[in-house]
Amino acid sequence: MKVVLPMAGFGTRLRPLTWSKPKPLVQVAGKAILGHVLDMFCCLPDLEEVVFIVGFLGDQVQEYVRRHYPNLKGRYIEQKEMLGQSQAIWLAREFLNGPVLVSFVDTLIEADFNGAIRNRRNALAWVKQVDDPRRFGVAVVGRNGRVERLVEKPASAENKLAVVGMYYLPSGADLIAAIRSQMEKGVKLGEEFYLADALNLMLAGGLAMDVEEVTHWEDCGKPETLLHANRFLLERAGGNTAPAARDGVAIVPPVFIDPDAVVRQSVIGPYVSLAAGCKVENSVLRDTIVDEKAEIAWMVVTDSLIGAQAKLLGKPGSFLVGDSSEMRVG
Repeated sequence: MKVVLPMAGFGTRLRPLTWSKPKPLVQVAGKAILGHVLDMFCCLPDLEEVVFIVGFLGDQVQEYVRRHYPNLKGRYIEQKEMLGQSQAIWLAREFLNGPVLVSFVDTLIEADFNGAIRNRRNALAWVKQVDDPRRFGVAVVGRNGRVERLVEKPASAENKLAVVGMYYLPSGADLIAAIRSQMEKGVKLGEEFYLADALNLMLAGGLAMDVEEVTHWEDCGKPETLLHANRFLLERAGGNTAPAARDGVAIVPPVFIDPDAVVRQSVIGPYVSLAAGCKVENSVLRDTIVDEKAEIAWMVVTDSLIGAQAKLLGKPGSFLVGDSSEMRVG
């Protein structure tokens, strides 16, 4: 089986962080988003290869995988034109013959992948019940429990079975044939060919697709959802609170502090991730992700994403404030 990871988008919702790195390399809970995604798949016993469809700054993705997952067999294909998810997969068509698992890299889920796909003949869509499905795609499931069609951003909230952006298909060749048909027919939204439309063509042609509900789903595509994912991942794994202890530093767990980060006279946590080379002094941080080699001094930082090598430098003050006075700094 091959895992296909389309990741060539510009990550505009996470700018300015994605001006200098691709979205999959943005940090969350002590590692890149891509690291968490690969951790979901790299232990699958039948994994043959991971196909990375890269775009802007794709060389950084290849370097990250080489450094952190040296035993993973990867193939890198560049998507030069942003023509959608289906077109991204089409670029890898000569390598997708057997079973494939397609996943989008801003999706982190908890599920038993090996159990779900072992000896499976039918296709599979991973899903999650949500309160308001209108900003997601949903799976329309028939009485037999099989998917009848996929609907992108439905107008009503009646069907709450959201697809989480992950699909198993027993035949990559059949997927490629459907994408070919999709592009020939011009089935697209705006200028982009969406994977859901190709899958709908397959469903109309008789593809049997089941659903598997995930136990948890985190979306890392926007600042607020990335911070939510950071909180969840730190709570689940516990961070590294005990090894991160330092003199003069109060730690409110859970946190992740890289061993190469420097922290002095500060309060860190809860839900703080500090990457390698960070320097934090005389500051209070909570609900914040700080990327590599950033510096923070004399600041109170909450609900924030701080990019690599950024500097947030305040200054101490001495004040004489009279009765019934009001002073604002900043």
